[in-house]
Amino acid sequence: MAKLTILEYPDPRLRTIAEPVSEVTDEIRAQIDDMFETMYAAPGIGLAATQVNIHKRIVTMDISDDQNEPLVLINPEFEVIDEELHKYQEGCLSVPGFYEDVKRPQKIKLKALDYNGEAYELEAEGLLAVCIQHELDHLNGKLFVDYLSMLKRNRIKGKLEKIHKQQEKHA
Repeated sequence: MAKLTILEYPDPRLRTIAEPVSEVTDEIRAQIDDMFETMYAAPGIGLAATQVNIHKRIVTMDISDDQNEPLVLINPEFEVIDEELHKYQEGCLSVPGFYEDVKRPQKIKLKALDYNGEAYELEAEGLLAVCIQHELDHLNGKLFVDYLSMLKRNRIKGKLEKIHKQQEKHA
């Protein structure tokens, strides 16, 4: 397994729309293993392949406190079960250090393939539903900052660009 580099906003590669996985192979499973290692080390509760410059429709997540409930989503799709929007404070490994309120549907139904390529469905609500929607946005080239006002988005972008320039000077 290998820890991968997480792309950070405003990296244009985060806007790439991911391609469906045609077959779950050992190579795909190795990428999933690397994504879990990267996500847990970050630390985070969800990671879309797009965030590590792999443009395939793959997501890893684990919202458990002790990181023992890994969930793999390959070619995920969801439908909204409850239209009512709830506000959650979201953060993102690709937008480090920033947390903002985002409104999303409270309850969804997910369809995806698992680590072995087996199809499954689950109903999700609360944090799991938010996490799934957040990560699937990544697969479509969307970030949680896109839900914010232009002013907030530009403030975050400016601060991260400044941090990136400072890191480049010291590299």
